[in-house]
Amino acid sequence: MFFWDTTYILYMLPGILLTLLAQLWVNSTYNKWSKVASSAAVTGAQAADRLLGLIGMPGVSVEPAQGRLGDHYDPRTKTLRLSPGVGNGQSVAALAITAHEIGHAQQDAEGYGPMRLRSALVPAVNVGSNLGIWMILGGLLLQSFLGTQLATQIAWLGVIFFASGAVFALATLPVELDASRRAHELLQRSGLLTARREQDGARSVLRAAAFTYVAGLAAAILQLLYFVSIVGGVGRRRS
Repeated sequence: MFFWDTTYILYMLPGILLTLLAQLWVNSTYNKWSKVASSAAVTGAQAADRLLGLIGMPGVSVEPAQGRLGDHYDPRTKTLRLSPGVGNGQSVAALAITAHEIGHAQQDAEGYGPMRLRSALVPAVNVGSNLGIWMILGGLLLQSFLGTQLATQIAWLGVIFFASGAVFALATLPVELDASRRAHELLQRSGLLTARREQDGARSVLRAAAFTYVAGLAAAILQLLYFVSIVGGVGRRRS
């Protein structure tokens, strides 16, 4: 990559380490609590039906999802998709993940502000993050050949477009934390996890999952700062 240099490594190393730590934490926590059966003896799919009934949302459909930990709620189709290990599993981890995704369904039904903001940002992020990279590259290349103010401005505009990814990561964090909070409340209200050990296990699973979004935000900010330093450095040299 054009920007793969020592400076890039220095900027991104903390984010890379945080991301690796988050993945290790999620995998180890899920592996541990996916082997601990819940006392309720219900699968994730069965728990979803019970929880959706508890909060008065029978209109949400439950379908299987592809892949390991591919669980998600789709607000466009009002569909909760559960991976095989979660939908068919009777573990503490399966119930915790199911409750988290139902927390997203609750957010959608209530018109939860941060979730609406995140959804509104999706088109801008899809365009901005990709377009931004090319504008930064193009602006820097033009600057190296022509040395014009316009080239620097193009690069800075690319940085602004690319920043949409960091803004999206920032908007995602409160959505995920709130879904985990709702999951705790749902599991307690439903009585699906009654033993203290089961409740602690569910908290561990949700806490580990939340940390992945913290790591993602840190990595997005660090990458943005790297591009700011590159474009800013070019602008200072030109001055």
